[in-house]
Amino acid sequence: MKKIIVLTGAGVSAESGIRTFRDSNGLWEDHEVMDVASPEGWARDPELVLRFYNARRAQLKEVEPNAAHVAIRELESAFEVHVITQNVDDLHERAGSNNVLHLHGELTKARSTVDESLIYAWTGDINLGDLCEDGHQLRPHIVWFGESVPALDQAARITSTADIVLIVGTSLQVYPAAGLVGCAPPDADVYYIDPNPASNHETTERGDRLTVIADTAANALPTLTGQLLDDARK
Repeated sequence: MKKIIVLTGAGVSAESGIRTFRDSNGLWEDHEVMDVASPEGWARDPELVLRFYNARRAQLKEVEPNAAHVAIRELESAFEVHVITQNVDDLHERAGSNNVLHLHGELTKARSTVDESLIYAWTGDINLGDLCEDGHQLRPHIVWFGESVPALDQAARITSTADIVLIVGTSLQVYPAAGLVGCAPPDADVYYIDPNPASNHETTERGDRLTVIADTAANALPTLTGQLLDDARK
């Protein structure tokens, strides 16, 4: 069974109604990004940061997976599929994808402010005074700017085994995640779906192994999934 690695970014979730901080005004839900997504912002005003993510967590309950999430799940009928996402929502899981690796953390989890290994499923609000089992304040299980990306090595290992790579809803401009394409084997076929595709070194190196589809994820993925499934069943 061939292996498909799907690298997804904010463009996939945006079509379900989740705004991204890279929108035109440079704000994330009307907040300066560094105020709510950095260790410094947390140190200045942890209550603001908690309110911000509590609102994002509540919003997540009001949105549903879109056609792109569903199409990615459908690939599992003929391929071994691994989703590596920069998104912190759970829409891939809710669509039924079984192998999802979150590079930047997960909204539906909380973790200790001291011991990063103490991670808890968390679907409600996190408030000041909510403590982990060791007595330390809980924070969102999100990788903020300036923090390391613990899952990056695992993501690179998974991508290095790909037969096919799908790049969906990401600008490929944000490192280190953008460098994952370069971890794929030289003979892997790469499909890049984005309404405004932008090249980087890793994609230009792919030559005729690269197919660029200038369309949204929800429009393009169902068609591409159908083609890949048809090819796999021949």
